[in-house]
Amino acid sequence: MGKNLGLLTLKVRVSKFIYMEYNRRSFLKQAGIGALELGLLNQIPLKGLGSPLMAGQLPRSTPESQGIQSGSLLAFINAVEKANLNLHSLMVLRHGNVVAEGWWAPYAPDLKHTLYSLSKSFTSSAIGFAVSEKRLSVEDKVVALFPAEVPAMISNNLAAMRVKDLLTMATGHDKDTTPAVREAKDPNWVKTFLAQPVEHQPGTHFVYNSGATYMLSAIIQKLTGKTLLEYLTPRLFAPLGISGMDWEVDPNGINTGGWGLRLKTEDIAKFGQLYLQKGSWKGKQILPQAWIEEATTAHIQSKGGSRPKADNDWLQGYGYQFWRCRHGAYRGDGAYGQYCIVIPDKNMVVAITSETSDMQGIMDQIWNHILPQADDKTVDKTLQNSLETRLSRLVLSPEAGNASSSLVSEISGKHFKMAENALGISDVSLHFSKELASLTIKDNAGEHAIHAGINKWKEGMTDMPVMPLKLVLTPVPGETKSKIAASGTWLNENTFEMTLRFIETAHYEKVKCTFDGTSLSVEFKRSLAILGNTKDARPVLKGVLYS
Repeated sequence: MGKNLGLLTLKVRVSKFIYMEYNRRSFLKQAGIGALELGLLNQIPLKGLGSPLMAGQLPRSTPESQGIQSGSLLAFINAVEKANLNLHSLMVLRHGNVVAEGWWAPYAPDLKHTLYSLSKSFTSSAIGFAVSEKRLSVEDKVVALFPAEVPAMISNNLAAMRVKDLLTMATGHDKDTTPAVREAKDPNWVKTFLAQPVEHQPGTHFVYNSGATYMLSAIIQKLTGKTLLEYLTPRLFAPLGISGMDWEVDPNGINTGGWGLRLKTEDIAKFGQLYLQKGSWKGKQILPQAWIEEATTAHIQSKGGSRPKADNDWLQGYGYQFWRCRHGAYRGDGAYGQYCIVIPDKNMVVAITSETSDMQGIMDQIWNHILPQADDKTVDKTLQNSLETRLSRLVLSPEAGNASSSLVSEISGKHFKMAENALGISDVSLHFSKELASLTIKDNAGEHAIHAGINKWKEGMTDMPVMPLKLVLTPVPGETKSKIAASGTWLNENTFEMTLRFIETAHYEKVKCTFDGTSLSVEFKRSLAILGNTKDARPVLKGVLYS
């Protein structure tokens, strides 16, 4: 009995160690080190254990034991960083094992990330489940599914539109219907979609069309009485051990389908692995193999990119909300570099989140660096250790200027009355301490604060009204605050700038406060404007010191 008890105690201790080693940030907080910045936390290596670390986790392994050179993975990381492709996370699977994983702090494994159009591949899977349950066929006509929303006059092309045409982006529309649907005064998006002119015969003309994917979500809700998210949860998410996901909705509570899903990086990898395994998961057929094959086959010639077809991953054909790639691969992808790439010939899956303007560039680096050495088992312990160290120390470093200014004593805690502006902001104040800066903005809805580390990241929550949460036309139900990591620095004696990373999205903001005597100007610039080298549409706020 004593021997057994001792063995049980040892197992419990080992289990606790494995859990804490994987969830490093929670462990350090429990140990009283929670004030450390994320950059330092990410420098603590995560040891490969070769087996699942927690319930529902994918197994871990070394790259070489699965036939991949650590040097090729290092080369990929070096290449994407040198090219400023702005990755947020990376997970590479071979033979079902995670052989490389990393998050550029302040992004982290326990955080969701918006998927943009990578959401489409999950929506397609929902149609696959519905087909397998004989709720519909891909040959069903769209107008027959929504008799109450069709226009008074149904054109021949609209009448001919099938579910399959929605899946393959071949609805016959001459342009993407999404702007018309989202900007219409009528909150019934289905009705607005069906009212759009259909200029081409469905099935013959490819136009990337997120409105078509939205219609797939509306079909699921129409047929099942459940939202897309509710429908997929017991069929897809729960079997794969995916939890905590959410999905944006339209004005009537229908999940947007073509965008708006948020998942963790490992969840993306699991989804890719399910498809690589032809719909089988832990010995059970989750999604029919026939659907997997049909969904990932090219049904129509796709469009996109700027290079010739031989070098262009947007011209390899389009399936059911999946793109074909070079090298016999296929992918789900989303704007600014959200990727689930499945490479059957190499038995590999690559999951990536990022904010980049060069999505082709990310795929180029995968083909150039990871793929060529995907069958080399030569072990180099030095490279293995270098890769492990590098992956554990990835960071998007905050801009580092001066830690303080001679103005701090004059402005800290003081209020500036802002001139009338389109954002409705009436009052701005900053409070400085040795390691923190707090920005407080007041508008008609009340006060909103952000707390930033000085030259380091600090995690928090915000409901700041000028930030992305309030600008989303299709919010996540019930969400009123955004998770952020914020840092601040003095660019010069008169200018304090904060960088706010919305760490469950792809984006960030910069807020620059410039002081001139008793005057203050506040300039906002979101990352998309920085990425595109364009002007932010929001006005520069002007204010004067009054208390």
